[in-house]
Amino acid sequence: MASIRSFGKWTVDHQICPQHTTIQAKQAVVSIPISRRAAAILISSLPFSVISLPKCSEARERRNKKAIPLEDYHTTSDGLKYYDIVEGKGPVAQKGSTVQVHFDCIFRGITAVSSRESKLLAGNRSIAEPYEFKVGGPPGKERKREFVDNQNGLFSAQAAPKPPPAMYSVTEGMKVGGKRTVIVPPEAGYDKKRMNEIPPGATFELNIELLQVKPPEGK
Repeated sequence: MASIRSFGKWTVDHQICPQHTTIQAKQAVVSIPISRRAAAILISSLPFSVISLPKCSEARERRNKKAIPLEDYHTTSDGLKYYDIVEGKGPVAQKGSTVQVHFDCIFRGITAVSSRESKLLAGNRSIAEPYEFKVGGPPGKERKREFVDNQNGLFSAQAAPKPPPAMYSVTEGMKVGGKRTVIVPPEAGYDKKRMNEIPPGATFELNIELLQVKPPEGK
């Protein structure tokens, strides 16, 4: 439930993420419980000039994200530059490990390709489906699966967002819970092909979150 305080000149302090909305006044205070829907309608009817909207945690994190100096990046044996935003504390992804990740390809601030926008086989609504592949394996081999049965329905691996080849090697060394950002050049990305908002021959940012690791077979 939200709550309203006051009937005078309104100064609105509206928390989008928390569970309540408060409206403060300079006069007597009366607290009235109202529904979320009613609170949303009331807030939308107020002049924008009197509304102060604190940012959600996600928006705040994006706003406060600082540019990482290029010299702080590490370089893999195949020349990819990466930086670990969060190191993680779980099992390590080794070459041959089967891993599940969430990944986002970002070009000029736009998320062009993301595992958080996978598709259902027989529908057009988006779901956040972790992407599974083998570290160091041939890019795209896992996409030849016909379908995967999961709690969200039948999910087509071929219909899943296509990750760049760089992801298959640069994930090595990450720990579960870790988050890594990678600078992907065209030859390790989508090369001369356009991929949604990423134009042919473009360099872009790849963000990886490691969710699960299964050791290589025989280990």
